Amino acid sequence: MRQERTVQATIFEVFAGHQIGGELKTISQWLDRQRSLTSLVAGDLRRHGLRQTGRRGLPAETVLRCALLKQQRQLSYEELAFHLEDSASFRAFARLPLAWSPKKSVLHQTISAIRPETWEAVNRALVASARQEKLEDGAMMRIDSTVTAALMHEPSDSALLWDAVRIMTRLLRQAAGLLGASMIRWRDRRRMAKRCAKEIQYSRGKDHRRRLYRELIATTRATRTALQQAAERLVDLAGVAAERWRTQLAHYLPLIERVLGQSEQRVLKGQPVLAGDKLVSLFEPHADIIVKGSRDVQYGHKLNLVTGKSGLILDVVVEAGNPADAERFLPMLDRQITRCGTPPRQMAADGGYASRHNLTQAKARGVKDVAFHKKRGIAIKDMAKSPWVYRKLRNFRAGIEAGISCLKRAYGAARCTWRGLDHFKAYVWSAVVAHNLALFARLKPA
Repeated sequence: MRQERTVQATIFEVFAGHQIGGELKTISQWLDRQRSLTSLVAGDLRRHGLRQTGRRGLPAETVLRCALLKQQRQLSYEELAFHLEDSASFRAFARLPLAWSPKKSVLHQTISAIRPETWEAVNRALVASARQEKLEDGAMMRIDSTVTAALMHEPSDSALLWDAVRIMTRLLRQAAGLLGASMIRWRDRRRMAKRCAKEIQYSRGKDHRRRLYRELIATTRATRTALQQAAERLVDLAGVAAERWRTQLAHYLPLIERVLGQSEQRVLKGQPVLAGDKLVSLFEPHADIIVKGSRDVQYGHKLNLVTGKSGLILDVVVEAGNPADAERFLPMLDRQITRCGTPPRQMAADGGYASRHNLTQAKARGVKDVAFHKKRGIAIKDMAKSPWVYRKLRNFRAGIEAGISCLKRAYGAARCTWRGLDHFKAYVWSAVVAHNLALFARLKPA
């Protein structure tokens, strides 16, 4: 049975006199007033059913607070488990029941269950509180984009084929160990695949590299054939383990077929593969290829962020694909208008968002002054009422760069360490909430 809140918290809640302790105390007091958010977290934890018997789980309130501690202090689950047992301030903030010290597996299972929609609701509640405290009025907003990398290595056709052989070999070993499975004979081709992948990495000359690729592709196809034959033998095998194995098979086989297809098309046939059609990871198939300007290629997802005068991140969208900044200017503005009820009085954006159409539509929605960092042929008098206002807005826009840098360096948004698209979005939103809560605690008067 899991409770939403700790029924009887300890009376010995002690926060350290250090600045971090003071911030945790302020955040804790804000969370105490947000009962509805605790209910949302409790709903996430109950998604797969709640058993009325057995040991009591961590209260939903504690799960949310532990998640914030993890993201704010950039701790692993093992480190979080240690600090929750060792630190009086951490235990007081987490509202841990007396004598409870959750293990890292429990923390991982519960924290990862919080959905991105729940984290977004927490951020909306925080922004609303900032408005009530007159820390943020929403009259000025700035927008910019960045990239959060996925948990994957640098992709190449040879590396993806080698990953495919490793995955299929693992599935074959699991199939051979299933209870009730008939004798499955197969050849382990990992050594051959690894040798080819390494030689491709250091090879010179297109003909030699193409010959190595043919060998590697043939090895991958042979392993796939053995795996398909094993699946045919196990098609009638019952049991939970067999069903899980078939689920993994159904997930990976289409992805491996895509890897084989794009490798043959690009390397053997010499035909280009569109960026939107490329699979860059078997483990993170949702990852996109992102190129920002003339900078290095990144693999993950593009984020569009909106911040206010206070520095709080008012909104963030994890984009699908690599849309141009100019295409996302009006949708981000419309989201802000929907949430606030009124358009911002002034807006500032990077030069990538600049276009005559965006300026006209923003003015039509009620924005008085719009400043693009690069004018792109648009006159200053068309954007703002005076050059002085334009300069002020352009300087104001530069502040979002510092906010993005802080979010990525201090709160882990540079690289997502969770797997899967839903967990990717939850990770990004948890980093945003952790950043905003820390900033809210510093801005809030004592």
